[in-house]
Amino acid sequence: MLDISLYETLFDSSKRAYLRHFPQLISEGVQLGQVAIYCRVSTDDQCCERQERDLRAFARRAGHRIVGVFKETASGAKNDRVERKKVMALAQAREIDAILVTELSRWGRSTQDLVQTLDDLHSWKVSVLAQTGLSFDLGTASGKLMRTIMAGLAEFERDLIRDRVKLGLAAAKASGAVLGRQVGQRPSDRKAKKVLAQHKEGLSYRLIGRNLGLSKNTVMEIVRREAD
Repeated sequence: MLDISLYETLFDSSKRAYLRHFPQLISEGVQLGQVAIYCRVSTDDQCCERQERDLRAFARRAGHRIVGVFKETASGAKNDRVERKKVMALAQAREIDAILVTELSRWGRSTQDLVQTLDDLHSWKVSVLAQTGLSFDLGTASGKLMRTIMAGLAEFERDLIRDRVKLGLAAAKASGAVLGRQVGQRPSDRKAKKVLAQHKEGLSYRLIGRNLGLSKNTVMEIVRREAD
């Protein structure tokens, strides 16, 4: 998984230029309106107070009206965060125009998740505004650029994982490891003796499967393995 801070490094020079023209971009892109504040910390010994305070001040300066404040303690790598789901529900219901975060990493750290949620928000005409000044609004040129680069990084990330898995499997095979689930490890193998006993009694594959809670094909496979 790529750290979201990589994006800040990639965009360091462009971000400074962006911030110089931020007021103009706000007027051309995201309009003043109703916003939800989203705060997140990773551990219980942290708190969201500073994030909330800074974002409230940010909203006040920009003239936004705060609909709600959503705070949670959760890893940024988790995509099923309860409070974030509530914010997404507000966005889907078109009850907010933007989501305020201190930085994009508070919203999510998974590249694929960021691309997916930004796409969803764009389809609902909702933007993500970071306190740093970056507007992740896919309706603007800068937002489209950010989304394109994140999508490329997500694809790169998937390719890296795929290559590592292939290399690991090749190394395991070279060392003599037997890959895949072995006989005896399948859940259905625990019922193999009963399957074979009922098969010897002359029961049909379908009836055996019904008696033991197995599919007909599974029963046939167990019998075939025994015959081999």
